[in-house]
Amino acid sequence: MAAFTEEQALIREQASAWALKESPVSQFRALRDAGDNAGFEQATWGAMIEMGWTGILVPEEYGGSDLGMLTFGLVLEQLGRQLTASPLLPSALAGASAMLLGGSAEQQGAILPKIIDGTAILTLAVDEGTHHRPENTALEARASKGGFTLAGSKASVAEGSAATHFVVAARTAGTPGENDGISLFLLPADSVGVSRTPLNVLDSRDYANIQLDDVHVGADALLGRLDGGLPLLQQVLDRARAGIAAEMLGTASQAFDMTLDYLKTREQFGSVIGSFQGLGHRAAGLFSALEQTRSCFEAALQAIDTDADNSAELASLAKCRAGQFLYDMTNELIQMHGGIGMTDEFDAGLYLKRARALEASYGNRSYHRDRYARLLGF
Repeated sequence: MAAFTEEQALIREQASAWALKESPVSQFRALRDAGDNAGFEQATWGAMIEMGWTGILVPEEYGGSDLGMLTFGLVLEQLGRQLTASPLLPSALAGASAMLLGGSAEQQGAILPKIIDGTAILTLAVDEGTHHRPENTALEARASKGGFTLAGSKASVAEGSAATHFVVAARTAGTPGENDGISLFLLPADSVGVSRTPLNVLDSRDYANIQLDDVHVGADALLGRLDGGLPLLQQVLDRARAGIAAEMLGTASQAFDMTLDYLKTREQFGSVIGSFQGLGHRAAGLFSALEQTRSCFEAALQAIDTDADNSAELASLAKCRAGQFLYDMTNELIQMHGGIGMTDEFDAGLYLKRARALEASYGNRSYHRDRYARLLGF
């Protein structure tokens, strides 16, 4: 387990207490039952902004605190415990990272303060199909009128309905499947030719398909290098993957605690079921896997903070390991609770559904196993 600074420990404690009191699972359940397409409570989002969480990655010159990825991960872990819904990860982590790593001084000055105060929600628009394959980008960006014309579609964009801006991966050269020829563009969501279709998804969050019909942007909308945007995109995605791993660990940790509490209180045949050797061994194995996953996600976040050479490998390892453990843990959550675990009145189903959605975000376990091996030269 990483050694936290006093400030990091305080922020983690603050996030834990706030999420439990102000954004418990019951709030998410009410949001789901209301069928609110926004996907999050405005009051919840406003509180996060007031606490400064939207500026954790942003330098002080733009109004942020520049506390780094590990600090951000500690917040996301606690929010994951309560299934708190917000644009924090898509915008203040992924979107802000795109601006910090690829934005010009003018772009950063225009967008980063707005991400911090919540007037801008900036999200990634990358995938175009059911599987995460950034190199398969086909959405076209043609040079025209001193800028570019974008045409194509993006699928399952996180916070796609609430977003005010998108970071769009587009193909400016080559063919889908090639690493070269991909460029990134900063696109206002209200641009002429942009349409959105909200999706009814498993975990009741805000996802939308985005259609771009000959949308014109200026040359100043380009992020990073023309035709060379994939390395930048992967850097941004690795930050998002590590952040998702942190959230997944929080979700899995809560599922573990719920299961452990049940094993300590549920009685059968005159004994608490936690005293049964078979269930005790399963719980011990899950605890070991939990701590292994924690080591992976903390290592990934620290590697990104220090700009380590192996940060990409560790990000894929963390996402894969967290995905595997959350998958196993939510299955055990259902199974060890027996029949009650299958009812909607019990929260287990909410955790299971969120687990499956997080697994698919920015690459599933299979994708990251393959990527990890390739990065190591296999």
